Amino acid sequence: DIILTQSPGSQSVVLGQTVSIRCKASSSVTYDLQWYLQRSGEAPKLLIYDDTTRYSGVSDRFSGSGSGTDFTLTISRVQAEDAGVYYCQQGNSFPFTQLFHESTLTV
Repeated sequence: DIILTQSPGSQSVVLGQTVSIRCKASSSVTYDLQWYLQRSGEAPKLLIYDDTTRYSGVSDRFSGSGSGTDFTLTISRVQAEDAGVYYCQQGNSFPFTQLFHESTLTV
């Protein structure tokens, strides 16, 4: 199994700031690292798939980077609606790792 660990666990930011969330895999993810945002009271929303590809309708303020075992989600010009819980997940190998450590963003 591939274990994913995110950092930081939580961070508080101000409007307009740029923030990054790191996802570290226990072994190489050769494709399909995904990032999700879950706002309070809502279902998780897909932001990024295939490591770097933004899902349809997702703001270009969200960008994904990285490969192998190290991945980063960067949020530019943070807005109030970006607050919530961020998750990484891999679809590279079964079982498709669920979210062991999430990152909470407070704006």
